[in-house]
Amino acid sequence: MKALVVDLNRCNGCFNCQLACKDEHCDNDWSPYAKPQPTTGQFWCRVDQQERGRVPVVRVNYTPVFCGMCDDAACLKVAENGAVYRREDGLVIIDPEKAKGQRQIAEACPLGLVYWNESLNIPQKCTGCAHLLDDGWSEPRCVDVCATGALRYGELDDFKDELDVATVAEELAGSGSHVYYLNRPKRWIAGTVADRSQNEVIIGASVSILDGNGTCVARLETDEFGDFKYDDCEKQCYRVLIEAAGYAPIELDADCTNQDVVFDDIFVDGGAR
Repeated sequence: MKALVVDLNRCNGCFNCQLACKDEHCDNDWSPYAKPQPTTGQFWCRVDQQERGRVPVVRVNYTPVFCGMCDDAACLKVAENGAVYRREDGLVIIDPEKAKGQRQIAEACPLGLVYWNESLNIPQKCTGCAHLLDDGWSEPRCVDVCATGALRYGELDDFKDELDVATVAEELAGSGSHVYYLNRPKRWIAGTVADRSQNEVIIGASVSILDGNGTCVARLETDEFGDFKYDDCEKQCYRVLIEAAGYAPIELDADCTNQDVVFDDIFVDGGAR
């Protein structure tokens, strides 16, 4: 059984995987595996780009997204007449001839990665480059062109030591997806501490990150620019305690439930020495 492992720490958003998929499948008829992928409107391999935070602390995350080749594939369950089938290596394939007219196959995917080709009257999706694998390739095109090692393909057992800490796409939770993500970024809390009376940043201020139970989960110090950043937050609420010698402590709420938290400049009162 095959698996695709995506290490998000290694993905730099080069989009090579997305481009290689287009190069391999657009205008190429790989029947009986798949009919040509349209040049627009379909992304069998898609790199999502997400801007996070706000000025002055902004980060862009890149997430390659693929068909999960799920054990409990929704597209397979709704298909009629054997139009969708699973191979021994785990790849889930849509038969382009048998699937004609079966729009429900495209509508079933919770990840939105089965597309409806209006001109051909068929659903279409990633084949895992089954035509290449059957021709002797060891990995699909998207993995072959990945320059950073962010994508790896192989036997499920080869990755068993890593999969304990891996996740799958939230939309495919419980479906037995065979696309696994490592190092999915967590939320962060960031800010700058300054002395308003002196119009100067405060270097070396102690910043404690407290969870909902009041437990300190991290202790940081502001850098030479007065900045701090903690990027290992769960989706929950925190308290931020800022302490500096000669200043009254400050406590702030940081709700990381739905987004990262970037504070406006945090001014301490120089008169509170």
